[in-house]
Amino acid sequence: MKSAHLEKLLLCDVLENIADTLPNVDCLTCLNTANVIVPLLRNTHQYEETVIFPTYEAASTGNASPASTRRLRAEHVEDECFAGEVTEILLAIGHGKKIENAEAIGFMLRGFFESLRRHIAFEREHVLPVIGIVDVD
Repeated sequence: MKSAHLEKLLLCDVLENIADTLPNVDCLTCLNTANVIVPLLRNTHQYEETVIFPTYEAASTGNASPASTRRLRAEHVEDECFAGEVTEILLAIGHGKKIENAEAIGFMLRGFFESLRRHIAFEREHVLPVIGIVDVD
């Protein structure tokens, strides 16, 4: 789980760098990033939903955990849909499409990576301690 968080946080850093450098971005960075977003999220979400969340629910006391995992699962769906949109934009930029509205693209990228960072923060603060994983990163 720590490894998955680290990979997603590294992705967030790359996306933030792209957003910060718009419209003068490196096309290869955009292409490479576009190619990892969806597979990374799908793989980590599948692991969370099949291993981490059931363990969290079993280890939790009280009624909050099923509601929390339902919310986290819903965020996974939203994140994957948003990831598809971000991927399309990055692929277009990577293939040389002119950036007509750098501010809007930057806003989109920031919305995506900030959502991922919030999700990770919640898991680190609430889910991992309950299942016995200490995350000091």
